[in-house]
Amino acid sequence: MTREKTAIIDWNLIDTVLLDMDGTLLDKHFDDYFWEHYVPEVYAGQNNLSIAAAKKKLLDRYQSLEGTLAWTDLDYWSDNLGLDIPALKIKVNHLIAIHPYVPEFLKFCRTNGKKIYLVTNAHSKTLAIKMEKTALAGYFDRIICSEEIGVAKEDRGFWQILEDLLRFDRRRTMFADDTERVLDSAATFGFGKLIFVAKPSSKVAVQHSDRYDSIEYFKELLT
Repeated sequence: MTREKTAIIDWNLIDTVLLDMDGTLLDKHFDDYFWEHYVPEVYAGQNNLSIAAAKKKLLDRYQSLEGTLAWTDLDYWSDNLGLDIPALKIKVNHLIAIHPYVPEFLKFCRTNGKKIYLVTNAHSKTLAIKMEKTALAGYFDRIICSEEIGVAKEDRGFWQILEDLLRFDRRRTMFADDTERVLDSAATFGFGKLIFVAKPSSKVAVQHSDRYDSIEYFKELLT
């Protein structure tokens, strides 16, 4: 069992806020449903497979690429699965949802003069679908996809390239993500504050980190 931590931020020490998208700002239920259920169902129908067989085949392929750019590359999956992945995402985009208190937190950061950047491993086509659905894009000073950087956030080199691009002070930067592996990568870079989002999906139980300050909702940072 992991130990719950209370996230405390001295906002006087933070100039820049970096935020992940899926699971952090947006409910990861959409992604979990899409990749673990919807895509296998469609793939099974097109390849004369049972849904169980398709699911096993696809989940094994997903896992082999986690933490790489290919894992989130919609063009890669469209080509390799013979499916129009962006079109399928649009068919179920009613499941795309913003986590509670996210707009309030973004307004809080803006009101308090913080630079706000969305930093995501999501493919640019996924980003476009989700920003159109949520209308969150206007809150950010800039949005950066890992494909622009050339490596995924799990790679420590990502952060040096990002710092060179955005010119932020890492010691006065907060970064929030729902994946410990990504936070581990960021931790080696020396950010001033790291936050773990302990409830990435509305359909799963809260799971706090035993290494990073954890929140369930961003209202916990509105201090």
